[in-house]
Amino acid sequence: MSESGTGLSSPRGITEALFYHLRSAAVDDVLPPLLEKSLERGWRVVVQSTSAVHVEALDGHLWSYRDDSFLPHGRAAAAGAAAQPVVLALDDANPNCANVRFLIDCAAPPGDCASYDRVVVLFNGDDPEALAAARRAWKDCTARGFTVTYWQPDDQGRWRRRN
Repeated sequence: MSESGTGLSSPRGITEALFYHLRSAAVDDVLPPLLEKSLERGWRVVVQSTSAVHVEALDGHLWSYRDDSFLPHGRAAAAGAAAQPVVLALDDANPNCANVRFLIDCAAPPGDCASYDRVVVLFNGDDPEALAAARRAWKDCTARGFTVTYWQPDDQGRWRRRN
């Protein structure tokens, strides 16, 4: 988390970019636990999608994905978005001064992604469009000098760093 808590500067000076290669799991299954871990660390999050339909579905899913819990969140365009720990967005807005930005549905890294401590790209490697978008994002993040890592699930479903 940035020292100021605003997401405007990384204490390390270098943004981390994590690429999660989804193989047998869907974004809606993988995203909630990653959001929970972010919140446990005290981070604020923006989840950026390119699909209004998916944002609407994700909005409902985050309230009910587990029987014993929910993820507090809101939409970027809604009143009170600045107070939400997790914001769902269709553009590169950062209304809650997030430290972490998740990119789903082929969303591209925003121009200000160096202001985040972490950028997380979730992509389906079996989808040619998603794979091409992830490769573009990897090149973009590498060119910006970010610390870039690639993650895949092992046979037990645990995420393992592969580079």
